[in-house]
Formats: sequence, C-alpha cells, structure tokens
Amino acid sequence: MRKISIFIAGCLTVGLLSCQEKNDKKEDAPEAVKMAFQTKYPGENDPDCEQDEHGYWESHFKQDGEKYRADFNADGTWVETENDIKKKNLPDAIKKVIEEQYSDYEITEVEHVQSAKKGEFYDVEFKQKGKNKDVMFREDGSIIE
Repeated sequence: MRKISIFIAGCLTVGLLSCQEKNDKKEDAPEAVKMAFQTKYPGENDPDCEQDEHGYWESHFKQDGEKYRADFNADGTWVETENDIKKKNLPDAIKKVIEEQYSDYEITEVEHVQSAKKGEFYDVEFKQKGKNKDVMFREDGSIIE
C-alpha cells in the first residue's frame, strides 16, 4: 500500500510540474512581442506564445473559429501571419496552375500567408520523397521564387 501511495504522489508531482512548465512557456514572450500582438490583433487577449527554432515568437490564436499563427521578432517586429485553408478555398488561378504543373503531386497543406516582406501569398505544400516541396503563389497564380 505504501508503494502505491508513493507512486501516486510521484505522478501527481510530475503532472503539476509539467503543467507549470507549460504555463511558464507562455509567459516567456518578451513584453515587446505581447504589445505588438495586442496592437496588431486588438481584442485577442490570450494567444499561446512560444519561440520556434528560427528564433521567432509564435502567437497562436483563433479568429472567427479559424486557427492563426502570427510570428514576431523578439523586438516586437511583425514577421508574418498564416492560417490553414482548404484546397477548395484557393483562388481559381492557383488551382489552374496546380492542375497544369503539379497534378502528379499530393497536396499535404495549404496556408494563406500575410508577410511583412513578401505581402500576401498562398503556401502550398506538396508531398514528395524526402522533404516535402513548398510552392508560394500569388493570388493571380504566379509563383514566388
């Protein structure tokens, strides 16, 4: 009985610590990132923030039931915002280019992106052997190199 009590106490301690770590992760975002997020997305009060492998601060949030991710530099500079969309919601011009040039590929992901450097575009990921292929399209179907 004593072993079971020790085991349960250990599990509870580990569970509490792991929850605490997750909550601390959200608080790690620099104040400049939090302020920039609030300026760009007023009314979105509870984004989940974490730093990605590129050093950007990712803020995950929902608008109108859709999931978004906004990336910021540590100084609060906005980098980009993206959200997943369905293939059927791509502009017709992009669908036509995909049909003509990428019909042999399976689409694994489609994102609508607003970027500080590249403007608005659609990032379509195609399955291929090894690393998947990402192609960035403008709304008119032109490809961004």
